Amino acid sequence: MQTIDLAQTTLRDLNATLQAQAGQTNATAWEIVNPRGSHALAVGLDAPIEVTVKGSTGYYCAGMNKQATVTVKGSAGPGVAENMMSGTVIIEGDASQYAGATGNGGLLVVKGNAASRCGISMKGIDIVVYGNIGHMSAFMAQSGNMVVLGDAGDALGDSLYEARLFVRGSVKSLGADCIEKEMRPEHIEILRDLLERSGAPAKPEEFKRYGSARRLYNFNIDNASAY
Repeated sequence: MQTIDLAQTTLRDLNATLQAQAGQTNATAWEIVNPRGSHALAVGLDAPIEVTVKGSTGYYCAGMNKQATVTVKGSAGPGVAENMMSGTVIIEGDASQYAGATGNGGLLVVKGNAASRCGISMKGIDIVVYGNIGHMSAFMAQSGNMVVLGDAGDALGDSLYEARLFVRGSVKSLGADCIEKEMRPEHIEILRDLLERSGAPAKPEEFKRYGSARRLYNFNIDNASAY
């Protein structure tokens, strides 16, 4: 285990050290202490390493992650795991707004609550939130899966494309073109796998599925006055 103390090491040096592990994996376990809410911590990683942050972080923690497993033993600020490509990011506390934004792949797990715009414009990432999510979550989500064990706020899935949304609790309101859909056997299996991989304490049969009604895909002359 390699330990880096951010009370003694600069954030720039920390990130450079972690990013330098690409192509060499001898030091595979890293611990970061005294993060003190630092922004852009553990960003741009591209190696199968495990990074544990002992405390809460600021915005854009673990952004652009590839291959690495990043665990935050606290809460994360806005944009955690933004533009994530692969690997796993685990937040043991809460996540602020737009968690997992534009994520292309990998798994983001939030064991607390996630604020507004969680999963905005997601493009293949899987997001599992143990608690609740805020308004406008999965706005313009294109592909991937979002699993919410708690409740969802206003305008869930507004302008959704082909992402799948699974919510166990209540949904305050659905956004434009988002509707409740049938939970077929293949969706139960997708959900079961995500719950197992994230360690979430729930059963797939407890969820409802939401997705795109596909009414916004093409221009409709009857709606011309709205444009």
